[in-house]
Amino acid sequence: MNLLHKLAEKPWLAQTEGGDAALLEDSGPRLPAKTALKFFIAVVSVIFFLFTITFLSRSQYPDFQALAGEPWLPLSNTGQLWFNSALLVLASAGLELARRQAGRQPLGAVVLALGAAAVCSVGFVIGQYLVWLQLSDRGYTVSANPANSYFYLLTAIHALHLLGGLFALARLIYRFAERPNLASLQQNIGLCALYWHYLLLLWLFLFALLVAPAETYRAIAAFCGL
Repeated sequence: MNLLHKLAEKPWLAQTEGGDAALLEDSGPRLPAKTALKFFIAVVSVIFFLFTITFLSRSQYPDFQALAGEPWLPLSNTGQLWFNSALLVLASAGLELARRQAGRQPLGAVVLALGAAAVCSVGFVIGQYLVWLQLSDRGYTVSANPANSYFYLLTAIHALHLLGGLFALARLIYRFAERPNLASLQQNIGLCALYWHYLLLLWLFLFALLVAPAETYRAIAAFCGL
């Protein structure tokens, strides 16, 4: 009888009745949120991929004048854009540090890292706006050249996604201040860190694309058959 009883047991059910049940409950809400974020990132990637294709195709028309390549062109000097990129790198690093410290005590390092990430992210957006002002002051307005239009469009959409991330980060900090939950905090900071890492990689791609000379556009377009 004992042998039959052991054969009839369902160890996978017994395991969830014990201590692992709490683990499953904790991981349950995290999986849909992470899946949704990955799906959102995939959609954004497709959108920017389509923008890139249209950008390369439009660059083959005679009225398209690249913003870099010659010394007198505005994006030939990329100092401000490199500074903005450094701010976004620091923001991404700050969120990664906060993610690693979130499950530990005390929380001072987490708060400091989150604050630094938010400040650097806002600084990035302000820096991008300053580049806009510099272009506009030199006559490179939205309607003056298709390359200008794409620069404003792509950087604006990227900045909007970053501002959306800042809103989510502020909401996370507010909810944690009302009801501290270390497990939830660590999970949500992990999602924010993943999103910031993606925005950093996306910006580096856009940076390389937008400051490339006309010869690069022609070579890429020829390779892609555009």
